[in-house]
Amino acid sequence: MLLVESLDRISTPFQNAVVTIGNFDGVHKGHQALLKQVISKAEKISGTSVALTFEPHPLRALGIDTPPVITRHDQKMELLDASGIDVVMCLPFDKAFAAIPAREFIEKILVEKIGMKAIIIGPDYTFGKNRTGNIALLREQGPILGFETIVADWIKDPASRTHRISSTRIRQIVMDGQVEQARQFLGRHYQIRGKVVKGRSRGGSQLGFPTANIKLHDELCPKFGVYAVTVETIHGNFMGVANIGYSPTFDDHIFTIEVHILDFDQDIYGTRIRVNMVARLRDEKKFADIRELSDQIRKDINTAKEILLKNGSVEDRHIS
Repeated sequence: MLLVESLDRISTPFQNAVVTIGNFDGVHKGHQALLKQVISKAEKISGTSVALTFEPHPLRALGIDTPPVITRHDQKMELLDASGIDVVMCLPFDKAFAAIPAREFIEKILVEKIGMKAIIIGPDYTFGKNRTGNIALLREQGPILGFETIVADWIKDPASRTHRISSTRIRQIVMDGQVEQARQFLGRHYQIRGKVVKGRSRGGSQLGFPTANIKLHDELCPKFGVYAVTVETIHGNFMGVANIGYSPTFDDHIFTIEVHILDFDQDIYGTRIRVNMVARLRDEKKFADIRELSDQIRKDINTAKEILLKNGSVEDRHIS
């Protein structure tokens, strides 16, 4: 995959570019189907498949409040790369870019700069100054400027005939703790990423279960509770149990994400890990004492092992 982060880097248009445009938050199954359609169309016309996205999120660049993202920039780029797309254009978005009229965006950027011969978009796509660009305008300009407009169908929620797979729906599902359902929409486990930092040194010394404490890098946090997880580290991939919340038994009111990595004794302080949320086990609960909490953690570990082994979630990979 070629990553282009500035229009100035394009010296000549791409050959027969087939373009799709979007935020691609989550790179979920709907996005994946769209990207496959772009790749297929590009192959048919001996062209170049191009995904155009923006950083930061256009609404944030305009000072408008937005919900937390499902995938931060680095993970989104990794997932777009894995899709097989030829070129990802991740352009900086600011007020000047937002002020480009829709017709100028089509002619000067999509056609003249990128070399677009086809564009594949969702039914509700809008663009340009004041979001005046739409499918009707693209279809009007296509015959004039020499490109085809293709409108992709929504990808439906497999459990519903009325709902489509969308970033908005996935975001709510994750915040509700329904990580197993999120996997159905994402095509993978929902993942949080963060750096391992010094915690309160109570997991191993007080409870007998040492934990990696994460400084959260991702913005979307699953519902508080205990989860069966897999953990990607610089030493490989392992099973684990994660607690997200305030650890009410200790009553110190400090938010933490603590991960007990099974059969693991390496020093990973200061490194980044990736935690794949496989299944939610239970809510947080305040226990009578540390012994009662330890007993419950032992039960959680056994339950997590059963789920993860049955699920086949652990793969032999690690962070380089």
